[in-house]
Amino acid sequence: MRGDEAGFFFERVTERKLRLRELDFHSGNQASIRTRELNERSMNALMTDTHSFETSSALGGLLTDDTFWPSEPRSLSEIGLSTSFIEALLLKTVLQAGTVSGRSVSTLLGLPFRILEPIVDALRTRKFLAHVRPAAFNDYYYSLTEMGQKRATQHLAQCSYVGPAPVPLADYSMSVEAQAAGIDPIDRDQLRASLSKISYQDELLDQLGPAINSNTGLFLFGPPGNGKTTIARSLTRCLGQEIWIPHAILDDGNLIKLKDDAFHREAPVPDGDGQLMSAQEWDKRWIRIQRPSVVVGGELVMENLEVRHDPRSNMCEAPLQMKSNCGCLLIDDFGRQRIAPEELLNRWIVPLESRCDYLTLPTGKKIQIPFEQLIMFSTNLNPDDLVDEAFLRRVPYKIFVDDPCPQEYRVLMKTVAAKLGFPETPEAAEHLLAFYQANDRPPRRCHPRDLLTQVANFCRYRKLPLTLRPDYLDQACKNYFSAL
Repeated sequence: MRGDEAGFFFERVTERKLRLRELDFHSGNQASIRTRELNERSMNALMTDTHSFETSSALGGLLTDDTFWPSEPRSLSEIGLSTSFIEALLLKTVLQAGTVSGRSVSTLLGLPFRILEPIVDALRTRKFLAHVRPAAFNDYYYSLTEMGQKRATQHLAQCSYVGPAPVPLADYSMSVEAQAAGIDPIDRDQLRASLSKISYQDELLDQLGPAINSNTGLFLFGPPGNGKTTIARSLTRCLGQEIWIPHAILDDGNLIKLKDDAFHREAPVPDGDGQLMSAQEWDKRWIRIQRPSVVVGGELVMENLEVRHDPRSNMCEAPLQMKSNCGCLLIDDFGRQRIAPEELLNRWIVPLESRCDYLTLPTGKKIQIPFEQLIMFSTNLNPDDLVDEAFLRRVPYKIFVDDPCPQEYRVLMKTVAAKLGFPETPEAAEHLLAFYQANDRPPRRCHPRDLLTQVANFCRYRKLPLTLRPDYLDQACKNYFSAL
């Protein structure tokens, strides 16, 4: 290793250790304290053992911008799973795949082949697996024997999960704490860039910025149709930096599926730079995703906030707050859910204060998980009318999203008209502003899009050129604002 590379490496190790010490480890969280100590011991070892620099998988996390890097396990003990669990998962995988090579099974399970190979050999010795034919790279194709099919079917009846091997709960908790603490504060320019595709009043920036940097919680309230939900969805982009999550988690024999395609979007793994990163590896049980943005509305029920167990498959589904960790959780239309605001208040009043949540597994065991996300409540109602002062104190930022001013409305009209293919017609905005004033009706940010879409549909129906004539606008207003 060259001297300049070694100096850079030592600097990054020291910086990483300082980051770990700054993590907010909650009192009594022994798993978090243990994982921090393990990280610091491993980095101390790296700094003294110069011969292992280029081959250590820890380089991945230290020499990229990621605040957490899931190092590839080097032994069965580092996987954190029992041999019997891995054997059961392997047999179920072969049962579904049919004839498959050893390295293909390794890929499906997300475990290194050098660790999995002795387990495969043991299953073949016990007559659960059989060689079918040779494969490339000194490997074989395997299939289940009759005894192996019976055993795999039994395992499948006990738990129907087939996929990448899960990770221990302690590893997941450590990853959340590291990645939540690694969120850098945003500035005004970053916030402006994330909101570049929507319309807002400029003073909103100085209200949203500190709320995001607090990583606590905020209320977005105000009249409907002014973009509260759109603003909330856009704020996740401010956090930047992708994160790592496991496909599944295992604790006390309970398997919890975490990855959800509805909320988690896969992101590429960085290649790194220079010779130090040429051989970086990561634990394939983890996936790198964009910071999640979980949005729920009126369909929210209390079951969504607890570990949900399916007795038929014997698998558990992670609650929404776990799926949104290190990202954003938006409760849209707060106050209109199927559960009363007081129930949600009682469920989350402790997590909002302590930044950790307690969940009950099907076995009755209680587990502690980090509660590390920017939680947002969007509502058309006044927060004071929904919840009591104790809850409002734990959501420190309440931001009012007002109606657009006339100048902003004109800009919106011009932008939407150009997007829909209308010729530039400044008088169309003046006509609608006069309509609002004459009917004592406030303008909303959604109105230009909704009204001009109606005009465009009318012109296409009548096979007319796209124009914003006053009578067309009046017809659209009549349809849109008619009293029921």
